[in-house]
Amino acid sequence: MKLIALPAFSDNYLWLWQQDQEAVVVDPGDAAPVLEALAPGGLTKAGLKLAAILVTHHHADHVGGVRELHLATGATVFGPAREEVPAPFTPVMHGDQLELLGQTVQVLDVPGHTAGHVAYVLANAPQSPVLFCGDTLFSGGCGRIFEGTPAQMLASLDQLAALPHHTRVCCAHEYTLANLRFALAVEPDNTDLQRYTAQRQELRAQGTPTLPAQLGTELQINPFLRVRLKHVRHAVAQHAGLSAREQNDDVAVFAALREWKNDFK
Repeated sequence: MKLIALPAFSDNYLWLWQQDQEAVVVDPGDAAPVLEALAPGGLTKAGLKLAAILVTHHHADHVGGVRELHLATGATVFGPAREEVPAPFTPVMHGDQLELLGQTVQVLDVPGHTAGHVAYVLANAPQSPVLFCGDTLFSGGCGRIFEGTPAQMLASLDQLAALPHHTRVCCAHEYTLANLRFALAVEPDNTDLQRYTAQRQELRAQGTPTLPAQLGTELQINPFLRVRLKHVRHAVAQHAGLSAREQNDDVAVFAALREWKNDFK
């Protein structure tokens, strides 16, 4: 099994999961880089057959290439049951399991960024589990809350945080360095975060993606997964002027942290 991050637009990654001469693509906002990768001489001399398209949510930069890819390849499209995905598609929801390229793919509902956002987990992937999380979890950050609520987003992140620590986190955007600048404002004394930032800066200087991330590392450096820690709560409370009652409310602290990130320059 091979994971390939195909760059698209200014900062998207379209994740291509290759097994032998077949592939699955996740969130193809643009068909062109996927078709180029599939063509003979793209990633393999013989070319690849696209078996399936997985969609996490309805935003244009995640579904813009779905119809063209389906028409060009005949690949089956799977997407969240409660969101609009270019037809024809097979709706999926929490608890569903797909069998693709010899792997069992588990579907998780992770609302917050959008109302019906889903994630896909390959729990038994070779080497380590794989998570395709769309715009819910980023390295060092999380997605903006457009359609859901802070309570939903926090619950979604809690669900992802409970996955095995060696899970590979395949986020849909190269937001890592910007997220880490904010994380350092929240936790300036976090040595794990300082070390990770230096490593990721070096990768980007070389033109290399910072992803996939590892979930265990995110638990050490991502403020949105660490919002219940006392010193993180204190930093958020100081910045947002939270009352004593609000400081003891997980959702209120998380909402204030997200608002801080929204305004962070």
